[in-house]
This record gives sequence, structure tokens and C-alpha cells, in this order.
Amino acid sequence: MLMDHPRRILIVSSHPLFRDGLKSLLHKRDGARVEIVGTARNTDEAIAALKTHQLDLVIVDHDDTSINRDEFLARFIEDQQPMRVVLVSLKETGPVVVYDRRTVAAGQIDDWLNDLEIPKHPITLDESRRGGMKHFIVVAILIAIVTVLVSAGLEALGLMPLQASAQAVPIDNLFGMHVKVISFLFALIVVFMLYSLVVFRRKPGDTGDGAHFEGHTGLEIAWTILPLATVLYFSYLGAGALAETMRADPQALQVKVIGSQWNWRFEYPDGNVSSSTLYLPKDKQVLLKLSSTDVIHSFWVPEFRVKQDALPGDTMVKELRVTATKTGEYKVRCAELCGQLHATMESPVVVMEANEFAAWLDKEAKSIPTDPVERGRRWSTQFGCVACHSLDGKAGIGPSWKGVYGREEEMTTGQKLKVDDAYIRESIRTPSAKLVKGFTTPMPVLTLSDAQIADLIEYLKTLK
Repeated sequence: MLMDHPRRILIVSSHPLFRDGLKSLLHKRDGARVEIVGTARNTDEAIAALKTHQLDLVIVDHDDTSINRDEFLARFIEDQQPMRVVLVSLKETGPVVVYDRRTVAAGQIDDWLNDLEIPKHPITLDESRRGGMKHFIVVAILIAIVTVLVSAGLEALGLMPLQASAQAVPIDNLFGMHVKVISFLFALIVVFMLYSLVVFRRKPGDTGDGAHFEGHTGLEIAWTILPLATVLYFSYLGAGALAETMRADPQALQVKVIGSQWNWRFEYPDGNVSSSTLYLPKDKQVLLKLSSTDVIHSFWVPEFRVKQDALPGDTMVKELRVTATKTGEYKVRCAELCGQLHATMESPVVVMEANEFAAWLDKEAKSIPTDPVERGRRWSTQFGCVACHSLDGKAGIGPSWKGVYGREEEMTTGQKLKVDDAYIRESIRTPSAKLVKGFTTPMPVLTLSDAQIADLIEYLKTLK
């Protein structure tokens, strides 16, 4: 029997794949003669729809255990509308059963399809999933595109400074992989969210609640195992990068690095050669031996990537290996909050060709004066003494050196002492033993040799 109006159909299922697939199939086959008046996700919604709609057909998900079919069919029998109920199973061997209110007898779906003039075509599980698979394919393509764009954009920003050491290579490679993973996770979240908001937004007239999901064991296992595997893999890569940065060269040049509040000092293999600028040979591994005279400092040259703390105490020497690969001038910074002038604790770094570095080191070694007074003047500059002690009588962080030798100073304890050789040696070796009145901050412990202290005393004698 042909109908002169669109078939009003209600779909009953809590599974969106069933609902959306069936709606798509019906509209595709006979869109002009089919009107989907709504969908119901449970028995209560289905019974309520029977009261509010004049229906020609109700399609029920036979495999949905959340639908109480006995209760629904009982209400269907009581209803006086001349409609049919079709129970459809998407399983390949599942039933397709038609219940007619007038006969309450099972029939074949082919008869119903003939009445509605819809071409015969069995509804299969693959067909119902085809629409969902299309969404996943589109989303996968969008995720790939967004991942590439975000990753390229982040790399174009130049987040890392110049790469100027061999140790920077594995670190930058690891950082680049992190950026790619971050880009993928960003795309995964944002694309799924925006796609769902646009494609699966509530349609006009749809006032029902969303489907209730109890869980998905396979998905939960996947999102536990995959992140765990990713973290373990990056741990392996990180361990490899760390080993690469610590790879030792038995022929490495050793340089002592001494941090003090608030300056850096660098001592080279010849004990008499030191400077406040770090000079390094290109393409030669340098083993930095770091220590501190007061508090914790941290040696860091951003272009070299690697960083290491400098700890106080003779037994707490830390090591850091650097192989500079680009000549030029850089800057070492303190990466550990170390006091009031922490922000100013910087020193130049100069990377030279190997032959130029050898020439500089030889020149510095030969430039050491033979006069002890001139040597003392040199040590006062290289060890940073003049940063705290003025030479013109003006007060500084420490007492002025002008006329200090032989002068009588009053200590914070009230004791008066003469500034002589013994007092100067004690003040350098144990700065906090005796403090001059008016100065409460002890100077840092300096690693001067006995000969260098003797030179410094000779220099102080000249500052009348």
C-alpha cells in the first residue's frame, strides 16, 4: 500500500552509530518520502514519542540491551496508530523482524520494503559504520595537517639560540622531537574538539540528551599503553643524549672555573694564567672544573646548552665538558640565584681557532711580570679584589686599600689590630675570622697560592 505523505519514522537506539548510520541510509535511498521525526535513546523516550508523534514506522535496535523491548512492545500493542515496529540487528546473522499492530505477527522485512517502495538492500554492519569511518578519516587528515603546520610554526620562531657546541646537537635533536610530539598532541585535542563542535552540534529541534556510554575497554587500554610507551621511549632518548654530552676525550684541556659573589674566574693549565674572560679553542673538548668560594652558582652558556652547578668547598668540584664548534663571542651566566647582584654575574666567552688559543695562552704566560709588585697588581685584578676594595680611599663593600698596610683597624669585636703580613694572609685564607668594624659581609675565600699572596702584600705596601 502506497502512502501519500512522507513516512514518519522513529529510531530507537542508545548507539549513535546505529542511529546516524540508519538515518543516513534512509535519507540516501528515499529522502523525499522519509521523515525522521526523532530518535529515542531508551524505552522511556520511545514511549513518550508514541504519545507525541503520528508514526508510520518505529525501528528498534535489536542488539541494544538498554531497550526494554517487552515493555515497549506491550505499549505498542495498546496504541491505536496503524504503524509497524521493526527490530533490526546489525549482526550478520541477526534477525530482522516486523511487528504489525493490526496482526501482532512477525513478518519479513522484504514485505515492508515493498510497501514503502524502498529498493531492497540489506542493512549491514559495514554500511552503518561507513559514515563513522568517514569522520575518522577526515579527522586523521586534519590532525596530520595541523601537526605539520604547528611544528613548522614553532621551529620558525627560533626558540633555541645559536648552536655552538658539539654537546648542543643531541640536546637540540631531543628538543625537536619534543616539539613534534607537542604539536601532534595539540592537533589531536583541538581538531577532535572543533570537528565535534561543528559536525556533531545539536540540530534545530533536537532536545534529547546525548547517548550514555559506560566505557570502552580497548580505548582505555590504548590510552594507557601508548603514552607509557612514548614516555619510556623518550627516557631512552634522553639517556642517550645525556651520555653523548658527557662523552669524555682523554686529551681534553682542563680549565678551572671559580664562581664568587659576583664574578667568574678562569684558571688555565699553567697555574699563573687566569682571566675573567673564558677563552676556549674551537673543536677541542674542554673539561671545566667548577667550584665556588661562597654560595652555589651555576655555569651556563646558552649557546652551549649544557649547564652545571659550582658548589662551595674544595671537595665539591663538579665537571662539565664543552666542545665549542663556532668561533665568536658568547656570555657565561649564573643560572642559580646567588645573592643581591646575581643578575650581573656575567663574563665574556671567546671561542678562538686552536692556533690562536695556543698563541694567547703562551702570550699570557710570558706576560707575567718579574716584579712582585706588578704581579700583585695583576692578581688583584684577576681575582676580583678591586671590585670590593677601592684604591682611592672611598668606602666600598670592603675597606679601601689606600694606606691599608701598617694601619691599625678596629674589629667588630672592639679589638684593634695592625694590618701586617699575618693579618692579610689570615683575611684571605679565613675571611670571616676577623671583620673590620662597619663591614659585616666577609669576603669570599680566594684560591691564591702562597706566592700570589706574597705578591699581593708587596703591592699593598705601595698603596700609600
